[in-house]
Amino acid sequence: MQSLWMLVATFMFSIMGVCVKIASDMYSVSEIVMYRGLVGTVVLGVLIVARGGSFRTRLAWHHAWRGLIGVVSLWLWYWSIGKLPLATGMTLNYMSPIWIAAILFAAGWWRGQSRFEPGLTGAILCSFAGVTMLLQPAFHADQWQAALAGLASGLISAIAYLQVRRLGLLGEPEYRVVFYFSLTGMLAGLAGAFVDGDGLRTLSLSSLGGQGVHGMKGWLLLLAIGVSAMVAQMAMTRAYRLGKTLVTANLQYTGIVFSSAWGIVLWGDALSLLAWCGIAVILGSGLAATYYNTRVASVPAAKAKVTEANDPIATEV
Repeated sequence: MQSLWMLVATFMFSIMGVCVKIASDMYSVSEIVMYRGLVGTVVLGVLIVARGGSFRTRLAWHHAWRGLIGVVSLWLWYWSIGKLPLATGMTLNYMSPIWIAAILFAAGWWRGQSRFEPGLTGAILCSFAGVTMLLQPAFHADQWQAALAGLASGLISAIAYLQVRRLGLLGEPEYRVVFYFSLTGMLAGLAGAFVDGDGLRTLSLSSLGGQGVHGMKGWLLLLAIGVSAMVAQMAMTRAYRLGKTLVTANLQYTGIVFSSAWGIVLWGDALSLLAWCGIAVILGSGLAATYYNTRVASVPAAKAKVTEANDPIATEV
């Protein structure tokens, strides 16, 4: 069952989240974003050349916009993961499918192309109630900025995924979309590192033996972030391309379970009963929102191209 590739994707994203949280004590967010983009750029670049693909595109501005909002979302997400319990940070970002459903419904309703859906509206309202239940007991007063950053990352990533969908509908292959996003992340992270004052350390390739600028632990963490994100992207794309959209989208929420387990095992995160109820509400609301979103999209999808039939979150960053 091809949709089960989503389980691989969410598991790898949870590993990435663990590595980002650990690396945040050693590196700035700019450096983490830069190295994540570097790994993706190199790996995809080699694959594109090996398979005879092309880097040429006629949609440069679309790629630039997708890269900009995607990097901003990534920046906010990584920063929030470093400040919040892992389960909380991951859950806030995993609200992006709910934001997508809300954006698509609002846009369609505004244009008169969709009718009022009480079920979808209720699911979206319940998701925000779940966030309130989760955040109230799960972060301290001095972590409110990180909580807002996590919420913002989910909203902005939803906009980024819709831009990915637009690129796909315009005929841009997925490998090129992900490659240029990785390249944008690498360049943005490098620029941010110089602004942060970590530019020379970011450019240093020494100390593979563990004495000096990076150290073996640092290199392994940065490599793990890039590789786990890369594998997760491939698995997620495969799940959405070959699996059933509804099943695949629902399986995305297993990432919250994985991240919660990592947080308990590695950091002893102790979420209260109310926080766990909040996660459960977000999970249920996400499943409901995905159902309504997919049901609306399935009508024109029967006569559409494969890329048009896919859910807008098919190629996660």
